[in-house]
Amino acid sequence: MSERPETEPGAPAEQAPARAGRDMEERLPPSLWIRLLIYVVVGHLLAGFIYLLFEVGSKAQ
Repeated sequence: MSERPETEPGAPAEQAPARAGRDMEERLPPSLWIRLLIYVVVGHLLAGFIYLLFEVGSKAQ
């Protein structure tokens, strides 16, 4: 019994870790998606607030 994970039949041993690494690179962790969503929402709220300040300021003149 070996402790190494099984690879595909006929695949060289060097390709299995590279393939696993590539899968990890293509898929982002869920915590990163949540952080990205928060940054996008907060960024848009900040931009909208600054836009509102300019609109209110231009009407006051």
